[in-house]
Amino acid sequence: MLRLTKKADYGLMALKYLAEQAILAEQAGADLNLSGARSAKDIAEAYHIPPQLLAKILQTLARAGLLVSHAGTNGGYALARSAADISTFEVIRAIDGPLFITSCITIHGACDLAGHCTIKEPLRKVNDSITTLLSGISVADLTEPADHLPAAMAGGLVSIER
Repeated sequence: MLRLTKKADYGLMALKYLAEQAILAEQAGADLNLSGARSAKDIAEAYHIPPQLLAKILQTLARAGLLVSHAGTNGGYALARSAADISTFEVIRAIDGPLFITSCITIHGACDLAGHCTIKEPLRKVNDSITTLLSGISVADLTEPADHLPAAMAGGLVSIER
């Protein structure tokens, strides 16, 4: 079964949280440069994520250019771009690396069945379809509607339905 890693789940949840916090700050008329940053601890508590693991994930996402890190007392993490401009594929790739549903490489190099394989091309098409689908889903698509945000900030899981 194809599934995301826990780290990718947590990364998507964290970006969803930050996107929703930015929406709430904007609704309140706050300066997004100051109020958009949230600590790893705040995010971990909101979604019951192990804080140390989340801190590492957030650092990875910052190195990938998806988050910006703000140091200091009111510091934390904020989205580096608009939530609508960050795809779920970018998040998953930053955390888990390239997406492959099968491996055609062995310890010895090329697959032993390369000359006889009949599934490589169909599986490449499946892989490309998954990549395209995830590239078309933004972090903004994961957020709750603005009128539901205060209740949603208590936590929850990311669910992608199509």
